[in-house]
Amino acid sequence: MSDWRELESKLFMGVFRRTPVVIVRGEGSRVWDEEGKSYLDMVAGIAVNCLGHCHPVVVNALREQSGTLMHTSNLYYTIPQLELARLLVDNSALDRVFFGNSGAEANEGVIKLARKYGKYHLNGAYEIITADHSFHGRTLTTVTATGKPAYQKDFTPLPPGFTYVPFNDAAAIEAATTDKTCAVLLEPIQGEGGVNIPDEHYFAEVRAWCTERKILLMLDEIQTGVGRTGTLWAYQQFGIEPDVMSLAKGLAGGVPIGAFLCKEEFSVFEPGDHGSTFGGNALACGVGAAVMTYIVENDLPAQVRKTGAHLMDRLLSLKARRPDVKDVRGRGLIAAIEMDEDKAAAVVNRCMERGVLVNNVAANTLRLVPALTVTDAEIDEALDAVEASL
Repeated sequence: MSDWRELESKLFMGVFRRTPVVIVRGEGSRVWDEEGKSYLDMVAGIAVNCLGHCHPVVVNALREQSGTLMHTSNLYYTIPQLELARLLVDNSALDRVFFGNSGAEANEGVIKLARKYGKYHLNGAYEIITADHSFHGRTLTTVTATGKPAYQKDFTPLPPGFTYVPFNDAAAIEAATTDKTCAVLLEPIQGEGGVNIPDEHYFAEVRAWCTERKILLMLDEIQTGVGRTGTLWAYQQFGIEPDVMSLAKGLAGGVPIGAFLCKEEFSVFEPGDHGSTFGGNALACGVGAAVMTYIVENDLPAQVRKTGAHLMDRLLSLKARRPDVKDVRGRGLIAAIEMDEDKAAAVVNRCMERGVLVNNVAANTLRLVPALTVTDAEIDEALDAVEASL
């Protein structure tokens, strides 16, 4: 048997702090390591495997599409791309779509869109307001948009044009807006930042301000979209519509894909303004169309609301019993457990030993983003392991 972890240490660039387990197989909400040990997966590829591992919808779509057509580039029309585009437009408040391969690519696209809109419609405005503790990607531009100086410090000089304000503070956005501002880019719920949920009125105030100033409201729904929060898109829970929205993660149930959408009046790109060789390939879009169809036709967001309510009940019960649990928060099937000490990494490892995979997004905070198909019994199993590990 190969020592895969030793091999990784010799071959791979050291950018990941991996949980010490080699996963070789998955089914539903469970995965197995190279020694055959089973784990309940409450990470789901970081909110990617929305239907769980190897769901028949995903597997069958992969088989069918890979045997029909995988890639042509965007020099030609392909049916899966247009089918997925129609599903996204018909089931959202947006009108136009572009496909890439990842969330970072999607956010690169929305940034370019905002800048061109500002150049031609806002007297050359190019600055974008983002939030502290946000996460928008790891490319040079999207890491600059990300409100985490620790991720930026070794890559200066950074691209200009970004201003940071506290999350959940509409007045701060108003104060930061100048005649150079072309857009506001926010996550409806900050995922990597610790599952930070805004007040109910926050986005209504931001929406009103962006409308008043004629600047774009752009929502990064890469982690919150595709049913994760209990509605198809998280913006629906705040009673607003964005001008632009970026997507990725769960969009194709495990196959790499990204997308961004905009309303018709903000669709300013012309031929040559943007592009992608692999973006919108037939394979990824074929799977994405199958996943989106399944989610919409089976009203998976309604199921997420039910299991999410059970998850929150269990989390609140945990907090009531444990003085070392400082806070619990979540919406649908994205949740966090904040502890009073910096022991999240140790809890992750102890949970792994107990056969449950969870994720730490801060030194004192665990994140749970299981498959949208997770059961109440699996949630109970996971939180029993978390409590024992605490």
